[in-house]
Amino acid sequence: MEQQFQVGAETEAPAGTTAIDRGADLLVRVLEAEEPVGVSELASAAGLPKSTTSRLLSALERRGLVEQEGERGRLRPGPAILRVAERGMLERNLVEVARPSLDTLAGLSGETINLGVPGAAGVEHLLQAEGRHFLRAGEWVGRTVDYHCSANGKVFLAFGRALAPAGASALTAYAPRTITDAGVLRTELARVRRDGFASAVDELEIGLAAVAAPVRGASGEVVAALSITGPTVRMPPERIRELRPELVEEANKLSMALGYIEEGADAA
Repeated sequence: MEQQFQVGAETEAPAGTTAIDRGADLLVRVLEAEEPVGVSELASAAGLPKSTTSRLLSALERRGLVEQEGERGRLRPGPAILRVAERGMLERNLVEVARPSLDTLAGLSGETINLGVPGAAGVEHLLQAEGRHFLRAGEWVGRTVDYHCSANGKVFLAFGRALAPAGASALTAYAPRTITDAGVLRTELARVRRDGFASAVDELEIGLAAVAAPVRGASGEVVAALSITGPTVRMPPERIRELRPELVEEANKLSMALGYIEEGADAA
């Protein structure tokens, strides 16, 4: 029976880059194995003492990079690896499926349409479609913006896909109307959950307006946000109200294309 590795089996770890190289080698071997692999097998393949292998694998397990399978302690890719792989597949699928929705909204509104996903440092923009106007909202793909000051970001905060920065001065003021008070932000996010959309006007930048709606995956979790962005001279409150139903409809269509079935919908 394969012996499970124990955290803290030895107190002295390999130093510097040697430990990093050895740990990376073990991780690659686990990822490339066709089935879960044992500690002894890994130690033999890597040419390491079993105690050293156990210690390095313990560190990888603590970070979620590997995990043990059952009582035998054989190793397989951990949840952190699986999340990254799943996100990569999801984002590729999102980009492919979302293009028609972005093109539809760009043609209807004449404004810039973006598809954003939650990232570690803020909203990450995956896809953009341009409207017909010369004065546009700029290039967003590849850019990351804070959650609290953007329409897409408020969607992710409202539906639990991101956390607002903590602390009295954590909500950075980017423009005169940026929400910097935690209580005001909580009230705003409650409204987003209630109404099913978010807006940001003069919050990320003076003269910039946006409205966003959530996109859900098959599990019902919000996986992306679809937004219309343009200058405030073309997107006053009444124009945002006009565009909002079309935006929500396209976001719902995209959700269904990703496998989402609205709760209570007729399954027939």
